[in-house]
Amino acid sequence: MAGNRSDKLKRLVAVQRHLEQMAENELSETARQRRELATTIDVVADAMGSAKPLHAMFSGHYASQLGRLAQKDQMLEGIQQVHEARVLKERAKGDRLAEHMKDARALEERAEADDAIYDLIDQHVMNGAPASGKLHHS
Repeated sequence: MAGNRSDKLKRLVAVQRHLEQMAENELSETARQRRELATTIDVVADAMGSAKPLHAMFSGHYASQLGRLAQKDQMLEGIQQVHEARVLKERAKGDRLAEHMKDARALEERAEADDAIYDLIDQHVMNGAPASGKLHHS
């Protein structure tokens, strides 16, 4: 029976840490997408600023493409903020569960130590009683 609560909490901590890792992975993927998008934006901006006549003909197209890319980046930024908040929330939950697990384990260890002391007292009393009884009879 001892260890029951702390073992259950240990399993919950493991599940929670897995959820935290999943949130971190999603955050990492969104950050990667934003980095790729930033590179694309740089390429389009460079092409737009190019002095080459061919690029000059497409400057309107580049401008609208930059607008779309900027919108996509804003959307990804919002998603990234949601993932960041989720990572923090999942981590805080895991930290709280880990604290509860440590507290439960400490209580269980204290109870086990108390039981061991009571067992020693019981053994002493049981072993000591006949000896003292013999003393009284002599």
